[in-house]
Amino acid sequence: MSAAFEEVRLRLPHIELAAHLFGPEDGLPVIALHGWLDNAMTYARLAPKLKGLRIVALDLAGHGHSDHRPAGGSYAIWDYVHDVLQVAEQFGWQRFSLLGHSMGAIVSVLLAAAMPERVERLALIDGLIPYTGEADSAPAKLGEALKAQLALAGKSKPVYAQLERAVAARMQGVGAVSFEAAELLAGRGLMPVPGGYTWRTDARLTLPSPMRLTLAHAHSFVQNVQCPVSLILAQQGMLHAQPGVAHLLEKLPFEQHSLPGGHHLHLDDEAGAQAVADCFNRFFATA
Repeated sequence: MSAAFEEVRLRLPHIELAAHLFGPEDGLPVIALHGWLDNAMTYARLAPKLKGLRIVALDLAGHGHSDHRPAGGSYAIWDYVHDVLQVAEQFGWQRFSLLGHSMGAIVSVLLAAAMPERVERLALIDGLIPYTGEADSAPAKLGEALKAQLALAGKSKPVYAQLERAVAARMQGVGAVSFEAAELLAGRGLMPVPGGYTWRTDARLTLPSPMRLTLAHAHSFVQNVQCPVSLILAQQGMLHAQPGVAHLLEKLPFEQHSLPGGHHLHLDDEAGAQAVADCFNRFFATA
């Protein structure tokens, strides 16, 4: 596996984020966004296979080596949209493309829909819209989130005596991954503590959302995307099972590819990464 990259830190007006830079400096500008509780290493296999792109693979706020939100802050998905826009501003990119996996794909869709004049193309991996909630469930959802916030102070992160135990835990996490993928994600996602290792991620990332977009909101964002889109659907992934997605996919003009593999097919093995790269290289070659 070739994963040559440059490690950088980006000092935005409101937060400092870590990132990996891949590809030639004069390549097509792309900001790459990982999934929930992952980090920039999600693109370790895929990014080196993508041709002619200048990729900024972020550790999103609260993940990997990036800063956590300040005390009292939260991790609403639209706040990530603002972060990504500020990254583009720092690089001086008025027009750029987005590469997103899972939650990163959702953030990409929100930004492309809200500011179509800024986004050139979307390359999405097994992600499209957030989990939604309707008005009648909103009070209970907010109550659940408030109770979880109050309880968070009394909880502690797991500590693993050996790195291997953390890797094994990540293999069984949300969006189960291969051993090699878990090693890559854990290698960047762990930090040493007394007694072993624990996750760098902000514990607030595990809190339930206090408010969700309705299905109508989510559909409106997707339908307002004006740029070309290439969407990878993992045949054993998570997007197929998400409520409301199958019907939506039937109506969208997006380029869609159904590929064998799980939710992290781009990271689990070289074959999956190459299959995704083949789709996206053709997609970006038409830019």
